[in-house]
Amino acid sequence: MHINLSEMYVDAEIKKAVNDVLDSGRYIKGEQLRLFEEEFSAFCGADYGIGVSSGTSAVLLTMMALGIKTGDEVIVPSHTFIATASPAKFLGATPVYVDINPVTYTMDPLKLESAITDRTKAIIVVHLYGHPVDMDKIMSIAKKYDIRVIEDACQAHAAEYKGKKTGSLGDMAAFSFFPSKNMTVAADGGIVLTSDEELAKKMSMLRDHGRTDKYLHEMLGLNLRLSEVPASIGRVQLKHLPEWTETRRNVAAKYNVLLDGVVETPAEKEWAKHAYYVYTIQTDDRDGLQEHLNKNGISTGIYYPVPVHRQPCMEAGDCSLPVTDACVDRILSLPMHPQLTDEQIDFVAEKIEEWVK
Repeated sequence: MHINLSEMYVDAEIKKAVNDVLDSGRYIKGEQLRLFEEEFSAFCGADYGIGVSSGTSAVLLTMMALGIKTGDEVIVPSHTFIATASPAKFLGATPVYVDINPVTYTMDPLKLESAITDRTKAIIVVHLYGHPVDMDKIMSIAKKYDIRVIEDACQAHAAEYKGKKTGSLGDMAAFSFFPSKNMTVAADGGIVLTSDEELAKKMSMLRDHGRTDKYLHEMLGLNLRLSEVPASIGRVQLKHLPEWTETRRNVAAKYNVLLDGVVETPAEKEWAKHAYYVYTIQTDDRDGLQEHLNKNGISTGIYYPVPVHRQPCMEAGDCSLPVTDACVDRILSLPMHPQLTDEQIDFVAEKIEEWVK
């Protein structure tokens, strides 16, 4: 038996959608992108969607729209993929790291306010692993200091905070549709959501060379567009997302029962609906367990073994994040996708218990 960490769903409807785009002869800036933007933003409860080339592009675009520049500071967690913070540094700003809550792995609101200075221009929160951030507390602090909040929702498609979907909770939100995500476009791809009309207009221009006409460029922009083929795939995938989310939650519930008392299983706050991009446990001798599972045909992952503040290219210097530094040697993500069978879930749990005992 071999069990994949993640699997992408492909069916006849997806293949037909791709062929229809190929037959149309319209490959960029067409109807599929427009409809995908409308459908995904409506699903999340935001007014505007701007399709882009990747989740990284989505984060970068939010910062460009806010005018982030040299001398500015952007508050971020360190326990995340580097693309949460690297666009700030790319634009000349300084990422300022805030530690995480040990239960949710997301930014700890109790540690946020002390990181704010008069140079803080944005706060980026990450709904990590599919569990939303405690947004009311974050937004209250941001409002007090008049700071914009960006949701990095690249791992949180269909997750909810107090009944509202991620992507509609901050000033802007960035999503990724990388092939391993809860829904994908079968390539790199992303989207930015906002309900701010002015920000939406600005980001639409910035992702398309800053133009208002084919050869009229009112601001400096880049080519960060999402093309028609991935947009068509995203439209089909979106139709399955609610069902897939419930399936992921059912898989997590089964893991929770089977692994209770064996390893530390992920938590779900009472105000949250976890989307389970990954199912992450904690255990002593994580590396030994990972090797044991891999030998038994069970793929695993570590998200993330090296925190952003310890990445050489980020040049963070001394940075005290005790919760982040403590968890990175104990975390391990197990197979999580809607195609998992009960037999496979049982097998994973059996092999974990075998190792622990």
